[in-house]
Amino acid sequence: MSLKDRLVEDMKTAMKAKEEGKVRLSVIRMARAAIKYAEIDKKTEFNDDAPVVEVLAREVKMRRDAIEQFTNANRPDKVQELNEEVAILMEYLPQQLTEGEIREIAKEIVAETGAQGAKDLGKVMGIITPRTKGRAEGKLVNQIVRELLGS
Repeated sequence: MSLKDRLVEDMKTAMKAKEEGKVRLSVIRMARAAIKYAEIDKKTEFNDDAPVVEVLAREVKMRRDAIEQFTNANRPDKVQELNEEVAILMEYLPQQLTEGEIREIAKEIVAETGAQGAKDLGKVMGIITPRTKGRAEGKLVNQIVRELLGS
């Protein structure tokens, strides 16, 4: 079952759950709308899961950024709401890489490319990004690569 089909099935289940599935239903509807907008923007229908994962990862990133903003603004109600949304969206993303796994991948790429310092950051990021896409937050990957390159 494709990710889009799974979202439709889960939406039906949430609709039947009425009150218990209210947050879940709204998050799934939002995710489906974001996917539809991306399809319209790209003028194609997503037939495989890769572009759907990209859209969902972008939605998670937007919420995490908002969590940071609401935390700074002392709005715990919004932070809790957004954390719930992130948890629901994460169910549809592939298993996330741990920091240790990202570090291992980064070390391999640094060794492969012979990267020496900050000037090689772009070269390493160009290789590591496709390998971690949808499975790790880009900000964390960048931070680890910078750390390894000593910049």
